[in-house]
Amino acid sequence: MQEIVMPSNNQAMALLCLLVPVLPLLGFILNGLGNRKLGNGLVSLIGCGTVLAAFLISIYLFLDFTANGSRAYMVNYYEWISVGNLRISFSFLIDQLTLFMMLMVTGIGFFIHLYSAGYMSHDENFGKFFSFINLFMFSMLLLVMGSNYVLMFVGWEGVGLCSYLLIGFWNKNINYNNAAKKAFVMNRIGDLGFLLGIFLIFMTFDSVSYPLVFIQAAQYAGGVDSAVMITITLLLFVGAMGKSAQLPLFTWLPDAMAGPTPVSALIHAATMVTAGIYMVVRSNVLYALAPTTLEIIAVVGVATAVLAATIGLAQNDIKKVLAYSTVSQLGYMFLALGVMAFSSSLFHVLTHAFFKALLFLGAGSVIHAMSNEQDIRNMGGLRKYLPITFITFLIGTLAIAGIPPFAGFFSKDELLAHVYEHSKLMWGLGMLASFMTSFYMFRLVFLTFFGTFRGTAEQKSHLHESPASMTIPLIVLAVLSTVGGFLGIPEVFGAEHVLGNYLAPLYNFARLANPAALEAPQIDHATEYMLMGLSVGVAVIAAIIAYVMYVSKKTVPAKEDERLGPVHNLVYHKYYIDELYNTIIVRPVMWLSSFFHRVVDMLLVDGVVNGFGKFVTGSGRTLRYAQSGVIGFYVLVMVFSIVLILFLNFFIG
Repeated sequence: MQEIVMPSNNQAMALLCLLVPVLPLLGFILNGLGNRKLGNGLVSLIGCGTVLAAFLISIYLFLDFTANGSRAYMVNYYEWISVGNLRISFSFLIDQLTLFMMLMVTGIGFFIHLYSAGYMSHDENFGKFFSFINLFMFSMLLLVMGSNYVLMFVGWEGVGLCSYLLIGFWNKNINYNNAAKKAFVMNRIGDLGFLLGIFLIFMTFDSVSYPLVFIQAAQYAGGVDSAVMITITLLLFVGAMGKSAQLPLFTWLPDAMAGPTPVSALIHAATMVTAGIYMVVRSNVLYALAPTTLEIIAVVGVATAVLAATIGLAQNDIKKVLAYSTVSQLGYMFLALGVMAFSSSLFHVLTHAFFKALLFLGAGSVIHAMSNEQDIRNMGGLRKYLPITFITFLIGTLAIAGIPPFAGFFSKDELLAHVYEHSKLMWGLGMLASFMTSFYMFRLVFLTFFGTFRGTAEQKSHLHESPASMTIPLIVLAVLSTVGGFLGIPEVFGAEHVLGNYLAPLYNFARLANPAALEAPQIDHATEYMLMGLSVGVAVIAAIIAYVMYVSKKTVPAKEDERLGPVHNLVYHKYYIDELYNTIIVRPVMWLSSFFHRVVDMLLVDGVVNGFGKFVTGSGRTLRYAQSGVIGFYVLVMVFSIVLILFLNFFIG
């Protein structure tokens, strides 16, 4: 964060900044209202065109920003909330981090939209699908562009809503609906922590605006590791745990694969799940003041990376393998955040967006060719039928495995170098996760594309390469997965770290708050070369082992009804974590709900309400006999009443 300076042509820039999120919102409205009235071609044009326009405007804003000295500025549209001391404006902060996320979200988002035009072309709710993913783009852009925590929270909740809508898009399947509800509920758990963190930020700094909060934090009188700062950062991290699927709030993401494959690529690989990383990096000055929280983040990150990688070893659903890979890679990113390697974490966010979107879209191409089959045990030999998909998927696998010169090598190597300086144990666990990542990804490639076809004759007769609308995004993402890593060439090679230098001004306040919060790892060139060699060696060895097992020996994973070893069974069933949550959380809550329904609701509440009703109806049923129609009786009652009134008036009055 630097000095906030408005550009001279502020009205034009304000309009352009506003158009970036508004254009996808317009696409949502048009496609939502038109839905089935518009043809697929027009829906695609609106859905893809609005995101492409937002991407082009983001490029222009980035070029203008760099041409004007890379000075951050804030665009204020109006005062949104004014209550007492609370002043919240609807405004956007444009700086290095904002532009980085805008370019990634709109760029990757456009290619996924383009892919969706082909992948979803036969779906009866084509227009509704595009309206939902356009709404997601709007929410995600609002999250990253907002200049205060409240606007971030609005976008945060928006992407959570869109996640629910898109995971359960095929809502005629009850299992998909359950997956959507699970994602929604688990994200709400994290969101509560995030919301409490925002409240505490306002109580501490009397503001929720980034510039005002961060300036005060840089001069915070409480010092490093104060109880208040630890509490704020932990609460924010709870929100990040939910959105970015970290232990223990990670089980929703693999189940979210129930949504269409483009949803998996857009939301659960490239953008939404990185919102937690964005939030921590945006709040870097607060975390620089809470080393204890950073250590907790590092531990959670490395534990998530290793646990998810072990589960990925035994999965046979092509999308589930990629889902646990995503959880593991997110663990890497949080591990980097925990050792204050903020730029390294963002670097891995970027490369991960390239290769994971590529892998998910490649998986979608395979599923499309296999007539919706997702079990890799029923595939095999597909490289001859899907050559473009095979080559691009292989590039994505090489990138995520960390094989040079592909993108994942550079970001993972840099990340692990920072971890090595911080803790040798964490580095060792990170290397273990890297080994498993390479193994299960090459296992996926060999079982899917090598050997002989193991599916049905009908599936074999329909095998074909995907249309151009699906293969073009694959090719573009494959190119980015190949060259994207050159944005962060290690300094040991004598090159400039383009991305690191670009992001450096973001941490000025963190350096003021805690001068020890510097990123550059203090390791010599010989050690760095050794770490690179070990990282590549581990990945290559894992790939060779996978080749021997699944190509040379032609091993095919066992079916569920076959006898599995106890360890394999444990990993295959994801350590029974879902069953554990169901036993210790879901069932007690359901029992308590049933108890309150039967005892408090039906007996107490309904008993009181229904009792009054029965008393009134019973009293009316009895008193109606007094309406006999006999005038003498009425006169007697009237005289008796007069006497009673006089008596009471005389003795009481």
